[in-house]
Amino acid sequence: MSTERDSRHVNNETPPLSSRERFYRRERRSVPAARAFAHEVLADWGVCERADDVALCVSELATNALVHGAPPGRGFLLRLLPCGDGVRVEVHDSGDGVPAVPQAPDRSDESGRGLLLVSELADKWGVAERSPGKVVWCEWTGVRARGGALPR
Repeated sequence: MSTERDSRHVNNETPPLSSRERFYRRERRSVPAARAFAHEVLADWGVCERADDVALCVSELATNALVHGAPPGRGFLLRLLPCGDGVRVEVHDSGDGVPAVPQAPDRSDESGRGLLLVSELADKWGVAERSPGKVVWCEWTGVRARGGALPR
């Protein structure tokens, strides 16, 4: 696992045609909806290897976007895209700040472990700037699809 700070602004980048994205409002039901969308996309792509890891990370990043990155009246964008020989997940929100993995989470804390899970399950993760806000992303490499390669 590696964490990266991506200095590129992502607002002007056009996602590949094979990417899939959906916007979610700032409401509690958006997290399970985002997780279900991720499962749907991965199934469409024929990905079953590490699909549960991807879906769990989508849940964690979506929750972080709702709690820390989406002010009232706003929401977040979830994008899944093929990336080399793997899958990339991006969660775009309008919040500021740079999320970080807690160094020593207290066992009694009921929250605060989302990025710790992402850092353990994904091969890479990081943060990119956007205006306004940020994109928190994670990637899995070497993910194969049933019947061949991921869509390009």
